[in-house]
Amino acid sequence: MSAPLIGYARVSTFEQELQLQLDALKAAGCKKQLIFTDPASASKAERPGLNACLKELKDGDTLIVWRLDRLGRSLRNLIDIVKQLKSRGVGFRSLNYGGIDTTTASGGMIFNIFVPWRNSSDA
Repeated sequence: MSAPLIGYARVSTFEQELQLQLDALKAAGCKKQLIFTDPASASKAERPGLNACLKELKDGDTLIVWRLDRLGRSLRNLIDIVKQLKSRGVGFRSLNYGGIDTTTASGGMIFNIFVPWRNSSDA
């Protein structure tokens, strides 16, 4: 049995629809009950869907998002989240940026290009 693929989707305003992201996450292998959502701006510090998603993730799982900007409020925030996932043994994949898949060697290398300020203990 393979580790779960856990999805996270977010829209910026209540007028936007989550359906495109939900369909893509399901097509990528995320089960409906393992897709967490936040229908609000990422600029808000409190995102209960993301908090529940992060709590659900376990060693060996992979977090999948539709696009990078759906997860992080900024590049720094995105990097911090992915570094936290890595330290917990959780992979990360963005569907619209095919090279960003930290469960592969090449995807991990590409993501590390975003992290020029990482310290040597993160390598």
